[in-house]
This record gives sequence, structure tokens and C-alpha cells, in this order.
Amino acid sequence: MYPISFSSFGVRHCDIFESIIKITGNTGEETISRSNFVQIMFKKSSRYTVPQEIRAYWTGRASGYSEVNQTELASDQRQKWSSCLFEEISRHFSGIAPESLQILEVGTGPGFFAILLCELGYQVTAIDLTPAMLEEAKKNAGGLAGRIRFMEMNAEALDFADASFDVVVSRNLTWNLPHPQNAQAEWARVLKPGGLLLNFDANWYSYLFDEEALAAYELDRLHTAQKGIKDENIGENFDVMEDIARRIPLSGIRRPGWDLAALRHLGLRAEADEQIWQKVWSEEEKINFSSTPMFMIRADKCNPAVSVQISRSTCF
Repeated sequence: MYPISFSSFGVRHCDIFESIIKITGNTGEETISRSNFVQIMFKKSSRYTVPQEIRAYWTGRASGYSEVNQTELASDQRQKWSSCLFEEISRHFSGIAPESLQILEVGTGPGFFAILLCELGYQVTAIDLTPAMLEEAKKNAGGLAGRIRFMEMNAEALDFADASFDVVVSRNLTWNLPHPQNAQAEWARVLKPGGLLLNFDANWYSYLFDEEALAAYELDRLHTAQKGIKDENIGENFDVMEDIARRIPLSGIRRPGWDLAALRHLGLRAEADEQIWQKVWSEEEKINFSSTPMFMIRADKCNPAVSVQISRSTCF
């Protein structure tokens, strides 16, 4: 069971069970199937039209965000994340050489994942909606830039043929999308049968919708100040992102429950690792974002040749 809160849609609480979902709203309770839940969420989020605002915000943040990635690349975060990605991919594609695998990074930002994956020997395509981010990524990649295919593209509308990639990866992107269900469908579409999806994210900005989350968020600010480390939640134009977060669908939804339901609806086997933050975050990140720990979604596209052996509860 995954508890979810999305008060922005007039719903106060949502529990996801194996095959049904109980929604508690302002007018009472309702039980619906997982399939109907995902369809309802698709309709709810279709009214949002903020991609231009999101693009403008991240254009302004490109340089500062690039500095964050540069710090990661210069610290032990580089090895932590590299090991994590390699372990996940090599476990799924046992015995297959990295150079034989085509990987798509969605929302590359200043290029952190793309650089690590290229260093590991994978064939990497990295996309982002923001040209300024792509310029930062190319600079950060240095001599590797010529081996990475950087492309400006919308995560919700990919310009790739079906079954183009063995792996799709993303970090800190899905929460920020106006139509996340479109993105999930596109990522599933471009995956080859048997392909792997790795999505790292968190319940960013949930404090805007939940009093308990707000109290935990404020406690993070206090602990950050007490420890004397830089508070990553204080900076220029953060109020702008808060305003955007109030108008995009996933800020008010407890995840990864939503992700698992959406991906399973698309026919992928999906599971969540809600302790991945312990493995990949720095000590500073653990203090800064204690109230919003990072999770990892691991999903694979059921291969038609073997899907008949997979129960409907895990692949439907």
C-alpha cells in the first residue's frame, strides 16, 4: 500500500493497494481500479500549460545548477553515482558489453549522468528542453562531449522511433513536468522490449501541499543552519519555482506510488527502491533534504517472448 496526498485536485488522501485505489476526497470516499486512477490523473494534469515558464526558470538556473554538477564530478559523488548506474544496468543486461547498449538520458541538465555513462563506455544520447543547460553539459563533458549526442528535446514528446534505446535514465525531472504521464508513455515507447528504465526522483515541493511535510521541511532548514552547511533550498528565484510547483500535478502527490501505478498501466514491471538516497547522496544532501529522500524507480519493458510467464499483477 502506498499513501498518497494530492489536495490540489480536491482529494485529501489516496491509498494504492495491489489492484484497487481508495480515494478520500472532500465529498467522501471512492474505490476505483488502478487503470481508472491513472486515466483520471491523465485528465487532471492535461489542463496545465507551464512548459515555457519551466524552460525560462531552468535557463536562469543553468549556470548555478552546473556548479552543483561540477561539485559532484569533483567529489566522491562521481564514484557513488557511477557505481550505482553501472550496477543497475549490468545486473539487468548481464554479460552484455556497455558499448553495445544505447542509453537515453532524459533531462540531462548540465550533463552529470551523461558524463558518467559515457565514461562507463555506453552509447549515450542526452536530451534537455533548455539550450542553456545543454551548453553547460557540453562544457562539463570536456573531451567526452564529442562522444555524447546532446539534443534539445521535450521529455514529453520524444523525436525517436519506437524501441530505440536499451535504457532510459532520468534524475530529478519527473516532478517538474506539466504532463508526467505523457513523459512516462514516451519513455516506455522508445524502450526496446526487455529494456530498462531508471528514474531517480523525490517528493520535491510536497511541503506546499502538506502540513506535515512543511514541518519536516522547516526542520531541515534548521538542521542545515545548525550544521553550518549551505542551504540548497535558499537562493535566487526559488519563489518562482514554488509558484510553478503549485501548478504542476506531481508536487501534491505522494510518490513513488503514482509512478508505479502509471508505469504498470503502460505494461512495464516496476518497483521502487526508497532507500537509494542512503547510497548515493552526500552527507550534506542528507541534511538538506532529509524530509524528501530520493527514491529510484526501476522498471523493465516486458519482452513479448517471455511476458506470458509474468503474472498480470506485475505486468499489465
